Amino acid sequence: MEFNLENPLTNFNDSHSNAFTSLFLAESEHMPAENYFQSPKSKDFDISVRRETISIISQLSCNFDPLLSYLAVNYLDRFLSSQGMLQPKPWILRLLAISCVSLAAKMKGTEFSLFDFQGDGGFIFDTQTIERMEVLILGALKWRMRSITPFSFISYFISLFKLRDPSLKQAIKARATEIIFKAQNEIKLLKFRPSIIAASALLSAAHELLPLQYPCFRKATSNCSYVNKENLLQCSNAMQDIVIDGYESVFDMVSSSVTPVNVLDQQFSSTESERTNGTISGSSTSRSERDIKRRRIIGYCDNLTVQISRIQQC
Repeated sequence: MEFNLENPLTNFNDSHSNAFTSLFLAESEHMPAENYFQSPKSKDFDISVRRETISIISQLSCNFDPLLSYLAVNYLDRFLSSQGMLQPKPWILRLLAISCVSLAAKMKGTEFSLFDFQGDGGFIFDTQTIERMEVLILGALKWRMRSITPFSFISYFISLFKLRDPSLKQAIKARATEIIFKAQNEIKLLKFRPSIIAASALLSAAHELLPLQYPCFRKATSNCSYVNKENLLQCSNAMQDIVIDGYESVFDMVSSSVTPVNVLDQQFSSTESERTNGTISGSSTSRSERDIKRRRIIGYCDNLTVQISRIQQC
């Protein structure tokens, strides 16, 4: 039976509430060890090892379901956290990436051949070598391959929002899914439970798409008996930074490649110069760079359509 990240349990005969209770109770068993990147034993851990291996996983799984890549990275983090220091040799990282992707493909019932995963990395591994690494990973993960991930909790938390419109529910779920994929690359979020990451991603998506209803969604999520409010707040703040960084990347890309700055910003800069007489106020200079970027992004989004319309009329 194909493994579904949204429904990882095998005891489908349980009631809906009992199934989610089981998920919340077992989720910590499917996380990296608490000392991942933090303990004295792992102080020398080179973060580039993780980054490089994730990059290889992405390359190997780019033609498959994105959830396959997510599952493979979950295996990677749990394996690395249990093994401690890993020699950052290119062939070791590639073998590890291939084995994680291979195990994820087997779990999801995805048809593949090991030749599909050899790629252009310059290293060719025989089947026996890959299988030995798979066994090593399986042992480190204690054969818990039906990983409980943030996707396992989306349907639970979104039910707390009590949305009647299916299209709105689907839109929030889709945006939360994008955020969860992006959040997996952030080391600082690995300490949070999958359920907290799911709740934070849904709240972030709701803040974007349904800002007027966001306070109600936040209250409903915070009042959930399974949720640690302090952890939810910390995770939500960290995740908001990720979302803002994404906006900044889009903003920088669009402003530099789509429309010349002197076209879009001419009217704004001239108006601003009239107000400040060519100077920057003390209150502006005291703001952090991130706050300034956020204001620029918001202003850009609000005025982009109007400005493009004016340009087209010229």
